[in-house]
Amino acid sequence: MRTLVIGDIHGCLRAFDRLLDAVQPSTEDQLITLGDYVDRGPDSRGVIECMIGLSKSHNLVALLGNHEEMMLESLFDMNNLRAWCMCGGEATLRSYCPRGGVPYSEALKEVPEHHWHFLQFGCRDWFENDTHIFVHGFVDPFTPMAVQQSFVLRWQKFHDPQPHVSGKVVVCGHTAQREGEPVTVGHAICIDTHCYGGAWLTCLHAESGRYWQANQKGELRTGNIRDHERSDEVT
Repeated sequence: MRTLVIGDIHGCLRAFDRLLDAVQPSTEDQLITLGDYVDRGPDSRGVIECMIGLSKSHNLVALLGNHEEMMLESLFDMNNLRAWCMCGGEATLRSYCPRGGVPYSEALKEVPEHHWHFLQFGCRDWFENDTHIFVHGFVDPFTPMAVQQSFVLRWQKFHDPQPHVSGKVVVCGHTAQREGEPVTVGHAICIDTHCYGGAWLTCLHAESGRYWQANQKGELRTGNIRDHERSDEVT
């Protein structure tokens, strides 16, 4: 069994499909997606539909990102809807309602009920195994996972990441590595490699450190996370 972790997809369905073809996750593998399935890229609808399919066919753990949080909050308040659209949500609504000139509130009604259900009930804030913790944003290093604040797990950036009290390696997305390369400081790894911005979508094999990457052009490349170590001094 492999533990396979995929970073921020952001509506980049072509890269996501290409990456899955390359990695070939089996039903025995643990497949973990780190959130931010929607916004900014061209096909958030297609990505969510693919995620729902994977949840039925594979051993999938889907985490909730800050962009899914904004999408869910847009249901309840027009101000939230406008704020979400300014942060990439407009691209998501276009994927559900491609005809132009439709108000945001009307386009939102085109999102199928089973997509809302997946976001509300099919995603969680964090996951851990014997050696790793998986989150979208980051963690409070001094707080056990069971009592972490959702804001930290969804929004905290990968800046000066401190070791978690559990001693486990934290794997996260959220903080875009705009050069397209993942980064590790030993006790923490970030695999948001800025796919929607023209870089790469990353899948990390947590046990070996090997990773695969695909982009929206359909290109592939591979590497090892150990080649991207950053020597941050822990204070």
